[in-house]
Amino acid sequence: MMDNETNAGLGTADVAREHSPEELRGLGGTAMKQEERAELLAAGAAQELRSRWERIQTGFVDEPRRSVQEADALVAETTKQLAESFSRERAKLEQEWDRGDNVSTESLRIAFRRYRSFFDRLLAM
Repeated sequence: MMDNETNAGLGTADVAREHSPEELRGLGGTAMKQEERAELLAAGAAQELRSRWERIQTGFVDEPRRSVQEADALVAETTKQLAESFSRERAKLEQEWDRGDNVSTESLRIAFRRYRSFFDRLLAM
């Protein structure tokens, strides 16, 4: 396998010749194993959101209306965090392109994988 710097100047066919089918599968199909999914949020942030969800869910029995309102707010906050994360990632790539830097194939693969993972999760609902 070639390093990221070498990959930056290669076309699709060149990348395909330099990577195994297993590596290329990371760019392709929609079926991803759980452990292959790209993280959408930092582990600590995701755990905090899960903890908050559990507290909201536990409160449903006693105060269902309040729990639904809190769930709505938590989903809105989570969606905002995800949108901001993707916006920062896009801005970083655009800055590299604006400077004329070659963005490595690996950086693009990671960005593409994150988008695909997010898209697949949205459609799985």
